[in-house]
Amino acid sequence: MGTKINCFQQPVVNLSNKNCKTVCQHILILGCTTYMLALLKKEISGFLGSLIGYIVIGVFLITIGLLLWVFPFNYNILNSGYAGIDPLFVLAPWVFMFLIPAVTMRSFAEEKKTGTIELLLTRPLSDLEIILAKYFACIVLVILALLPTLVYYVSVSMLGYPPGNIDNGRTWGSYLGLIFLASGFTSIGVFASCISNNQVVSFIFSVILCFLCYTGFGFIGQYIPSGTIGNFIQSIGISLHYSSMSRGVIDTRDVIYFASISFAFILMTRTALESRKW
Repeated sequence: MGTKINCFQQPVVNLSNKNCKTVCQHILILGCTTYMLALLKKEISGFLGSLIGYIVIGVFLITIGLLLWVFPFNYNILNSGYAGIDPLFVLAPWVFMFLIPAVTMRSFAEEKKTGTIELLLTRPLSDLEIILAKYFACIVLVILALLPTLVYYVSVSMLGYPPGNIDNGRTWGSYLGLIFLASGFTSIGVFASCISNNQVVSFIFSVILCFLCYTGFGFIGQYIPSGTIGNFIQSIGISLHYSSMSRGVIDTRDVIYFASISFAFILMTRTALESRKW
């Protein structure tokens, strides 16, 4: 008699515990990433879906445009005599002190005011993942507000003699410095929003913190008799590190500084958020 062969026998898949654990970890990471992206998109659409979002971005662009092209101050590009948009990178930090707090003030303060913070914390996301989603959403919004200023770069490049006579490396390096500055201010703004239930209070507190971190340490360091201590205090401030990057010089020490200040305020935000559970 011939041997019977079962053509419909299903292959047996032997998954070890290690493989199962790895698969579960990948599924968990994918799920958390999906929820983070959903929260990030929600924050961006919520800001752009409100009238205040367009008002904030419009005020930023109008203010920068007037100072660079209309008002006959020292920052007027047409009166500078050379092809460059360096005045933009000098003025932007001061305008950012108001723009970024206006963007970040609603991130946690509105959640607390409307009572949706408890619902948010029940999502399958850790506190740090919630904070990072809101943090990166605010950075994306700031970059969106900054994108129209590329028109200034194109205009100055065309107005130069000969056309295109502009320092591209310095310009793009300075834009990168602005993004690092925005990341630092954003972390401060998210922290201020997390410790307040009122958006206006969050905005004011964030403006004060950004101002102190940008200029306070440099101002104090100038009046310290000891040069070593004074230089150290100045190095803690944001202004010293941004002034280097605003010239198009990307130094790893400055990059590490901005990453550190963002990391520090994000951890402070996490601590403030976790304190609600105590």
